[in-house]
Amino acid sequence: MQEITLVQGLLISIVAAIVGIDYWLEAFFIFRPIIVSTIVGFILGDVTTGLITGGITELVFAGLTPAGGTQPPNPILAGIMATVLTHINNGDPTLGVSLALPFSILMQYIILFCYSTFSFAMKFADEAAENADTKKIAHINLSLTFLISLLYFTVVFSSTYLAQDAIKSVVTSMPEWLSHAFSVIGGILPAIGFGMLLKILLKMNNLAYFILGFILVSFAAFNNLLPLALIGFALALINYYTTSNSSNQEEDNEGI
Repeated sequence: MQEITLVQGLLISIVAAIVGIDYWLEAFFIFRPIIVSTIVGFILGDVTTGLITGGITELVFAGLTPAGGTQPPNPILAGIMATVLTHINNGDPTLGVSLALPFSILMQYIILFCYSTFSFAMKFADEAAENADTKKIAHINLSLTFLISLLYFTVVFSSTYLAQDAIKSVVTSMPEWLSHAFSVIGGILPAIGFGMLLKILLKMNNLAYFILGFILVSFAAFNNLLPLALIGFALALINYYTTSNSSNQEEDNEGI
């Protein structure tokens, strides 16, 4: 088992604080698990593990997006802890992904609590708006955003550095059948996440692309994913220009 040093714990927590602000504001989307896990893997000196766990976790969270007041399990904690758990336990990524879900759900409830408590600040923001006090409005927003960042830092530092011995003890004390069950669950979760995404996005006129992609991934002998990505890009261009030409033709017909 590998140990996370104090410097690594602090660096990971700083990354969590930064991407936590991005997730709160939904600005640059650097909070996605595939990015967060890769950065954490780089800090831990294990970029390969970061990329693998990030890719798996990204698929799990592909169909989980905030809608209105609902808040899905936190993708940042999932990406960070999946990489950390895989690293410190020298385990397989699917086991790390499944074991990271409790931390993700914990942060989900913390964010929901913030949504509820921060609503009390709206009274002061409304008063500042009536008085055209832009400085007070900025102060309120910056203060609450800083608090969110601090929460991410605290939770991640506690989970990755302070509690690593307890996490190691829990994982090592698991019987083999239980750890295997968690690995199986971690392997199934990406399919569930992608299925949730397809439930929203898949349309009958795009079904042919899905079937073609499935055949290429499953049966074509490619050494890496770059040819598949280029094929997907080419199909997207064909679909885009076909749709654009059809729309232009309909407009021309209406003009006639």
